[in-house]
Amino acid sequence: MPVLVVTGTGTEVGKTVVTAAVAAAALARGRTVAVLKPAQTGVAPDEPGDAAEVARLAGGPGGGSVTVVELARFPEPLAPATAARRSGLAPVSPDEVADAALKLAVEHDLVLVEGAGGLLVRFDAAGGTLADVARLLGAPVLVVAAAGLGTLNVTALTTEALRVRGVDPLGVVIGSWPDGPDLAARCNLADLPESAGAPLLGAVPAGAGALDPADFGARAPGWLAPELDGRWDAAAFGARFGAGLPRGTGPSVR
Repeated sequence: MPVLVVTGTGTEVGKTVVTAAVAAAALARGRTVAVLKPAQTGVAPDEPGDAAEVARLAGGPGGGSVTVVELARFPEPLAPATAARRSGLAPVSPDEVADAALKLAVEHDLVLVEGAGGLLVRFDAAGGTLADVARLLGAPVLVVAAAGLGTLNVTALTTEALRVRGVDPLGVVIGSWPDGPDLAARCNLADLPESAGAPLLGAVPAGAGALDPADFGARAPGWLAPELDGRWDAAAFGARFGAGLPRGTGPSVR
């Protein structure tokens, strides 16, 4: 799996923190890692973007380093195609993203391509999307989803859109598992894999992005399944926090 595309079911679902966790788990296994951000929006030229945040969290003391590549940056917090048009700057195309990922894959064991927002957010006026990038690369896609009510529909739509385009969803990671999961979140541990037609491959605790990088790197493998270089067990997690058992408190980040 030299290239893995990471998408979210929408904005603010924990995509960047999950990408950092995947990077940290790979580094802990001795793998070399690069993170590619095709289009960063809503960030000033001198401010760190999502890719830099991935590198900061994953590359704590003793955690190795992450190569960071950002292809385009637009100042307004909008979809990349819209932000590019309004700024007068050139947009980025799926072909450019795929070419950059392949070049990084020559020198890295794992290249993480982190999208902006959801899967079908447009990069350019031609309608290119992250799904097109995954198709060009023949790369699997990791879907980051919310924990609670409303997540089943958007997760199913995302994985269905991938399959229609001939792209395999690798699995789903819950981007922010709450300290006190409600009934919907607990039921979703069983329902998300069924809705997605893909396995649940992890659950990152809420607040993980605020951890010290060294602590984040040490804990990250415990949040992810072996397919993502971790040791998280979906069956054990479901038995502990699922709706059929007394309410749990969630994994602690303290």
